[in-house]
Amino acid sequence: MPRYSTLLTLLAAAVSLLGLALPALAHPHVFVTSRTEILYDARGAVKALRHRWSFDEAYSAYMVQGLDKNGDGKITSDELTELAKVNMESLPDVGFFTIAKANGKVQEFGTPSEASLAYENKILTLTYTLPLKTPATANRSFGIEVGDPTYFVAFEIGEEADAVATRDAPKGCIVRIMRPPKLDTATQQRLAQEDITATPDMSAYQVTTRALVACP
Repeated sequence: MPRYSTLLTLLAAAVSLLGLALPALAHPHVFVTSRTEILYDARGAVKALRHRWSFDEAYSAYMVQGLDKNGDGKITSDELTELAKVNMESLPDVGFFTIAKANGKVQEFGTPSEASLAYENKILTLTYTLPLKTPATANRSFGIEVGDPTYFVAFEIGEEADAVATRDAPKGCIVRIMRPPKLDTATQQRLAQEDITATPDMSAYQVTTRALVACP
């Protein structure tokens, strides 16, 4: 299975955990709306990313099957604890679907923390903090790229202007979000017909979102 197929791995792990049957899926297998906060320390160095990923309604509904343990019709964060653990154990294998660069140099990530899942309005949302292994002083720029280049998982940055934002950044820093173009209808139809185990060649397409923080 391709390295970037982590959410199918998560799905399979959850299926095993919950005793469910694996559904038929097509490309992309999961849709994610992503929002990210870039966190700075008191010295003006980037210390972490705070990701908030909301999964599509169909995937969300499937993943929460059987998790309402007390039968009250609500899925609480406590009931989602084990599923959140499955997510966080799998995501390091794919680099958290995230690349971070300080002044053009790729940064390494540390151990994620503060992971939680919430199920609201039929949407499952994973939130976690992804620290840089070493805080990065980016006196020219700090950039992130979020997404799955194989398009196994379709990431889309939220439509709001602050879908990628900073917290405690040095004065004067601005964020520029560069969203990928929409795939044409013919390409979307071709991908939908791909076998679940296939890895389509997406090298000719830009399917990840980039954001750049520029500081004076």
